[in-house]
Amino acid sequence: MKYPRLYFAAPIVLALTLAACGGPSKEEAAIRTYCPSPFVVQDAQSLTRFKPGPGRDPRDIAFQAALTGTGVSCEGGRGKLDVTLKLRVSVDAGPSVAGGTTSVPYFVRLLSGGGVSEGQDFIATFKLSTTSPRGASVEEIALSLPYSQPSDLGAYRVAVGLKPTQEELDYNRRAAARQ
Repeated sequence: MKYPRLYFAAPIVLALTLAACGGPSKEEAAIRTYCPSPFVVQDAQSLTRFKPGPGRDPRDIAFQAALTGTGVSCEGGRGKLDVTLKLRVSVDAGPSVAGGTTSVPYFVRLLSGGGVSEGQDFIATFKLSTTSPRGASVEEIALSLPYSQPSDLGAYRVAVGLKPTQEELDYNRRAAARQ
């Protein structure tokens, strides 16, 4: 009965020892810190595509698409960060939808430091018709970001968006101004 204080100290010492052993490494912590969250480029969140020809009223809309969500997960390797980017694209048929495949263009741009270091355009495809007027897909893209120091990863940003034509971009901007 001479050492009762040790009974109280032993659990605290054991907890502190286990906490010191099980923490994430500096590299793991950096990967969590620098995993780049994607951002949607302004004016590229939605796209309204019209049927071919001069008409541009609501009856001439072939489809409307929107980028409705983004997500990212990261995993570190030796000198590189593997990023899995997920984009949710939703599409609604318009009154002038044509049967067959509807193609919705979108882009992913990797920005580092002063500008775009890599970029690629993609197509999400849907089968739309008057009987099946809605569609959604989750597009998954793999990126690999090289680094020499984990802090280098802080320079990377990922820009995403739908890819309208100039006419569709002008339409988006006019529609936004009316709201």
